[in-house]
Amino acid sequence: MAMIIAALGSGLVFGLGLVISGMTQPSKVLGFFDVFGHWDPTLAIVMAGALVVVAPGFALLRGRDTSILGVTLDWPSRRTIDRSLIGGAVLFGIGWGLVGLCPGPALANLAGLSPKVFGFVVAMAIGARAQDALRRIRGSQPQSA
Repeated sequence: MAMIIAALGSGLVFGLGLVISGMTQPSKVLGFFDVFGHWDPTLAIVMAGALVVVAPGFALLRGRDTSILGVTLDWPSRRTIDRSLIGGAVLFGIGWGLVGLCPGPALANLAGLSPKVFGFVVAMAIGARAQDALRRIRGSQPQSA
């Protein structure tokens, strides 16, 4: 039960942070990418703020095998850059740059009942399912990052 409460609390804090910072507005993200026009540095400031908050927590947990709630920490073991990583990053970047949304803000934006956001989330879910199916066909398992 503690894990569910912690997950719910973390999700609420994350979603509230997205809303307060304006990162649920695709125009903010697209403004960040418009380096030759009306550039908006808000996204960079939000990311820097997030790093300032999360870095000490990761530093404290790095030497541990379990969280403070007793859950096993699954630290990444792979350090290689492969085709899957590059391809996924390219596709993510294209989608983010075209629409101005990534998964977290897109899910938060579902509350606005926008058909465009709904279409984005459906396409994102289809892409995730297609990736799972492709891995099953190839007989490979998802790998740790």
